[in-house]
Amino acid sequence: MGGSVCEDLGFEKLLSDEGFFARLLGRSPSGGGQEPLYGPDLPVVLLTGGPGMGKGRLLRAVRDRFATKVPVVYLDCGSPVYADRAEPEPGARSAATEALAEAARRLCGWQGTGGSFAFPRLFTGLAVIATGVADGTPAAVATEVERYEELPQKQRLRGLGAGDFWRGVLSGTVRNLLTTLSGQAIDPYSAALHNALLDALFERLAPRGREELERIYGVYPGAAGQPGDGLRNLAADFQAGGESRELAESFLFRALREDLEAAYASAVGWLRRVGRPGLLLDRAESPLGERLLRAVLSDRRGGQRDRVVIVGTARRADGGAFLHGGLPPHEVVPPAEFRPADGGPPAWTRPTDTGADRAPLADGVLLLRMPLLTGDQLRRETERRQQRAEPEGAANRRRIDAAVARLSGGRPHTVIRLAAAAAAFRMPADANDRDLLDAPLRLPGDGASEHPVADVLLRELVLDQLPVRLPTEHRDQWLDLLTHLSVAHDEECADVLLRHHQSGRVHALTAHQVSQLLTDTGWPGCERHFIGDFGLRQLLVHRLYGLRPGGAAWHADHHLLRDHYAERAEADPRGAPSGGAFRSVTAHRMNHHLVSGGADDVVSHLAATLPGRPREWCAELLEIAQAPYPGGADARRERAQGLVAADGPALRRTVDQLLHAVWLCEERTRPTGTETARTLARLLGLLSIMEFDGAVQLGKTATEWSALAENEQPLLRCACTGQLGRRR
Repeated sequence: MGGSVCEDLGFEKLLSDEGFFARLLGRSPSGGGQEPLYGPDLPVVLLTGGPGMGKGRLLRAVRDRFATKVPVVYLDCGSPVYADRAEPEPGARSAATEALAEAARRLCGWQGTGGSFAFPRLFTGLAVIATGVADGTPAAVATEVERYEELPQKQRLRGLGAGDFWRGVLSGTVRNLLTTLSGQAIDPYSAALHNALLDALFERLAPRGREELERIYGVYPGAAGQPGDGLRNLAADFQAGGESRELAESFLFRALREDLEAAYASAVGWLRRVGRPGLLLDRAESPLGERLLRAVLSDRRGGQRDRVVIVGTARRADGGAFLHGGLPPHEVVPPAEFRPADGGPPAWTRPTDTGADRAPLADGVLLLRMPLLTGDQLRRETERRQQRAEPEGAANRRRIDAAVARLSGGRPHTVIRLAAAAAAFRMPADANDRDLLDAPLRLPGDGASEHPVADVLLRELVLDQLPVRLPTEHRDQWLDLLTHLSVAHDEECADVLLRHHQSGRVHALTAHQVSQLLTDTGWPGCERHFIGDFGLRQLLVHRLYGLRPGGAAWHADHHLLRDHYAERAEADPRGAPSGGAFRSVTAHRMNHHLVSGGADDVVSHLAATLPGRPREWCAELLEIAQAPYPGGADARRERAQGLVAADGPALRRTVDQLLHAVWLCEERTRPTGTETARTLARLLGLLSIMEFDGAVQLGKTATEWSALAENEQPLLRCACTGQLGRRR
């Protein structure tokens, strides 16, 4: 996020000497010992939260705070580097083996308490799959094995006692033995080549070393206690690809953890090593990350125990669909979770009410819900940024704070970017929060270039974090599709837009598919808005209005939906919409008509339908007014206060004012407060004394709505606006 970002923003308690990670790793950042959480059956901890919640930033902060005190390795599972390294020899390497080898190499050079680590068990497996090199000759295999020469023993044999039972498992020995076969007619992947390599691995091992290989590789599927057979099967499975290769990779990950466990469990390790080792898997929702998580969770479900702390990331709120064994959502039992704002970490034990082989992988998981920033943290960040600019008035400061709070919803990365952009920005009088999205932002390392903060956020939160399962053919249009979908409320509404904007494409996404992709990416849902995250929706609405001059793209989308629901209403006037955002197709039509220039028609409809049905009418009014306001001058406040001349009888004029007051409250991108609350109370009070059936019932509504508006609470609550009340 750049050098100016406070790395522990929002994570101070998690990273403290007595915080969650100190207790999980068994040692504090300052070096003091901590009573370890959990164990010997450790949960895999998954940091859950969508884009911008700081999962990667937290993992890097854990690495930076703890890596000199306990052996902690950070791997970015979403990086292409591992696949790139595997590409030259796809028969002997994979992204998973390259990631495991990198983790082992880093720990081979660890210089903290207890010294470096050796990985003879992992080395043995990697050496055997090296027989899959494309050349297939003994010399080529030996060269491949030499890539791992630092793994089987500690560097320069330091710390190895005279009786170390792995001494002799050296790639040089392997190379010497293999080259004796050069010149012989040996087919690639032949039994002779495998046997020669296995002989080289086993020949000079001490008895305890052979016993260890028998214990590890003797239990590989089909080995029947014979380590040589287990290693041959490992190599064959790796060569077979698909699920067989995943089994082999899973076993290699187990071998790495067994090496770490042995380093702690030995007599020397017990005396010298402290805390627990950790493996931090950033972007673990990627295919590589999911394979590694699945491997460790399957092993621990089956009874394998080690003290390696595994912390990964998960975009989905449930931790990932793979954890739940294909169960339908209504049958899923959520994993245990920890919300830092609620206090200390919970007790955790693995459920025992199902057989180990049938238990979902989720039973081995603890979800850490990434925290949103509090109002105090948000204000401190904006103040920290604005201290670098010319001082502004207190009113502007409060307005900036409110805009950042609403547009970000407390999402840390969005707060950081908006606060930086707002450093020298002055909100116009009566501004819409979205005005802040045009503020220029200069990113660290980007020279003198400045970009609107909205463009930066859309790139970082959408384009740089595409759904893992988004088909390749849709990647070029993903942002555009989401932009148009920002005006949709439910799947029917979204499908109308998708059919129009994907016209002519052979492969088209449906609203259900887009909804699933958004869920997989970690964006929350909302019962009244198809783009269920308020801040993301504002970014997309802002982009939609600017796609074409004069907001033409905005108006076209709303007209398309208005006409669709007008046709539905004409065909079936009493028909109910398929979604849950509106009571009727007429209300849905009026919503889109309101925001695309049809306010006068909406007023006429509301004035005609109020008498005799005040309760239903109020509910419909709220549904119609739950809409963003287009760009340009905004006269709603003046129109709500009666400062804009309006024609017609008193009922129609009052309804006109009330509609615009409610619209101001429901858009959620402007402060309302006392003034708007009084306006609502006055207008509803006027309606309550008019001569029509049921008018008196509006008096109670006046009391309820004005109280909500005064406290900047939504009049019509939904999942994405309920959290946007005043932050004190």
